Amino acid sequence: MEKERFQAKFTPKTVREITGYIKSLLDNDYLLANVWVKGEISNFKQAVSGHLYFTLKDEFSSLKVVMFRSRAGGLSFKPENGMAVIVRGYISVYDREGAYQLYAAEVEPDGLGALYIAFERLKERLRQEGLFDPGRKKTLPFLPGCVGIVTSPAGAAVRDMVGIIQRRWPGTEIILFPAAVQGEAAPGEITAGIRWLNRLGRVEVIIVGRGGGSLEELWAFNTEEVARSIFDSKIPVISAVGHETDFTIADLVADCRAPTPSAAAELAVPDKQEVEKRVGMLRARLWNAGRESLDRCRQRLGYCLQKRFWRQPQDCLCGARQQTLDYLRQRLEQGVRRVLSRDAGRMEVLAGRLNTLSPLATLARGYSICTHAESGRVVGDAAGVKPGDKLSVRLHRGKLLCVVENKIS
Repeated sequence: MEKERFQAKFTPKTVREITGYIKSLLDNDYLLANVWVKGEISNFKQAVSGHLYFTLKDEFSSLKVVMFRSRAGGLSFKPENGMAVIVRGYISVYDREGAYQLYAAEVEPDGLGALYIAFERLKERLRQEGLFDPGRKKTLPFLPGCVGIVTSPAGAAVRDMVGIIQRRWPGTEIILFPAAVQGEAAPGEITAGIRWLNRLGRVEVIIVGRGGGSLEELWAFNTEEVARSIFDSKIPVISAVGHETDFTIADLVADCRAPTPSAAAELAVPDKQEVEKRVGMLRARLWNAGRESLDRCRQRLGYCLQKRFWRQPQDCLCGARQQTLDYLRQRLEQGVRRVLSRDAGRMEVLAGRLNTLSPLATLARGYSICTHAESGRVVGDAAGVKPGDKLSVRLHRGKLLCVVENKIS
């Protein structure tokens, strides 16, 4: 009897029953039915179905979150790991895993998360417009006579930059445009400084920057106003915002990015000692090159002076050259004789052929040429004359003037 009562009192529950009981407790809790939770996104994943899965965490705990596709389609930004957000939804239990999770209805950026989203949006838009194109970046001058600086006059950054420029290249003119580097007025003042230095006429390179700080403190250098003023500058701009790990939109647009303000000053002007050392090296190389060239010329001159022409120039000019001239004259005369002999033979052959075809040769054989005495027309037919006509008969030697008395057809 006692055993039966014990078993009835302690009948075990199934996992599903326990999970369902806990789920009902959470589902019926008024506070958990519509709750806002803030935290940092981690383990973000978007399923093929379009649902979003991620974990909200802070320094103490973590909470699984699911956002169904119907809700995720209304987001105005893309959630990413590390982003600070505020999520509205309800807490319930996922039966299959027996784990509670937040079913998100809305997700909004929180604090730095909102700034990060704005930063990414502006960066992508300016990138598409070509403001970050490396092909449009200007080359920094090697030795600028005047350097313009746009920064806060009260910060340590300006003291570092001025000190480094004066130490590296004494005598460089430095023009400071004092500007706020954080706060609402900062973008306008930074933009005004860049444009004023461009209008001034003698500035050859501009440094824009400040010391390190939080994202909010550096935000002026992530504004579109400052980015476009750097892009429109006719003078090369060095961006020196924050510490080495800080990166702003101004860095992307500028012609050169320096990791720190001190590094920007080093990029703006060369080190005088290094330049002097370089000039000394070049001077030594030039001197050595000139001396080697002179030595080579001296060797060539000595080699030439050893030749016979320079030791006995009269023999080379009078003896050998005269002998060469006589030889060439002899060859010329022989050549002319050969040409004349060859052409004379050809002339004899052609003259023989011409003599054979000549009418004079025909006359020499007893023939004659009869022409009208007045017109000179050749008479080749008796029908062409009549009694009384005067004819001229050409013989091999001389002519006869005849009168036709009669003709025989």
